[in-house]
Amino acid sequence: MSSSAKRKAQSPAPKSPTPAAKSPTPAPATPAAAKSPTPAPKSPTPGPASPAAETTTGFLPGSHWAEQGLPEEEENDGDSTLGSDIESSTASISSSILNYRTLNGRTYHSDSVTDGEYWAPNDAKANEMLDIVHHAMTICRDGRLYDAPIPKDPENAIDLGTGTGLWAIDFADQFPNCNVIGTDISPIQPSWVPPNVRFDIDDYNKEWTYKPNFFDFVHIRWLATTVKDWPAFYEEAYRCCKPGGYVEHMDTGADILSDDGSLDSKIHALAQWGPMWQAAGKKLGQPCPTGSTIEDGLKEAGFVNIVVKDYKVPVSPWSEDPKMKELGLYLYAALNPDLEGALQFMYGTVMGWTEEEINIYIQHVRKEMKDMNIHPYFIFRRVIGQKPLDA
Repeated sequence: MSSSAKRKAQSPAPKSPTPAAKSPTPAPATPAAAKSPTPAPKSPTPGPASPAAETTTGFLPGSHWAEQGLPEEEENDGDSTLGSDIESSTASISSSILNYRTLNGRTYHSDSVTDGEYWAPNDAKANEMLDIVHHAMTICRDGRLYDAPIPKDPENAIDLGTGTGLWAIDFADQFPNCNVIGTDISPIQPSWVPPNVRFDIDDYNKEWTYKPNFFDFVHIRWLATTVKDWPAFYEEAYRCCKPGGYVEHMDTGADILSDDGSLDSKIHALAQWGPMWQAAGKKLGQPCPTGSTIEDGLKEAGFVNIVVKDYKVPVSPWSEDPKMKELGLYLYAALNPDLEGALQFMYGTVMGWTEEEINIYIQHVRKEMKDMNIHPYFIFRRVIGQKPLDA
């Protein structure tokens, strides 16, 4: 369990100066800076195929799933299909994560500030998903919050797109003398946090207000289909990073893969997940970070000593390896309960699917996630870069 589970309630974070009722504009951060020289976002250019596999060039339209109809219910044989015991376990996982946050006096704001271009809902169910994904990412890395070789006593760190703020809170606990900032377009973070963390209501697609050469560590995780211009985004990260400081970005291109052929792009709904998200991101003007988007972007911005590592993250607990099985169980617990919330905007508003088409597709996805004869996984790519000491 994260160190946060053992914490007592602490001092409330300073309120962001940006009014919650307005659309997200950069909050007056401390310290302030002159306007960034970074040019306005450019039109995104789609990257190459996702790591570890070539992306399917086409995708099945919503009408395909409407024609298929709802999947037939199959008897639970106990060996190949997730049964009630696993469903009960995932419910327990969700409850335990939320309970320890509640027991520590953590409450979440209910209001939101969005610009209409972020795909996830901003309610309690969606926030629960973000909490579980945070825990899954720490399992993926054996309990570590980061891999970059940052100094033992960092002074300033930032978590971009912090969501419910758990990474920033855990990092602030680990480094009590470090000033930690978490940014997001929605004020969904808890109000009782370590005294060295604060949350800014800020949109990283707009001009950054942090001064140059300030952060020892820039942390980025799971921003797929939320960034309008990846090169401009990395240029700002470079500008705000200290010479010798580090950036670490962990993300997915959205493809769901299998190594044994158990996932067929012509049959399975899960195999269509990546192509659909990539097409929707491109149409929205906020592309997925596919292929070498991350490492290329960091290099072009000026970062050096680039280190890349790919992590397999199972979509369900199909693996016989204990760690991978646990990881798959957590990701299943994160995604399965609210597939509607995850897909309605991108598949409906952006791609034009009807509600019926989306609902039928979701039922196929749920059925496949319970089928232990299918071995699907995401690739999460982690890339570390350093700003040169003489920059």
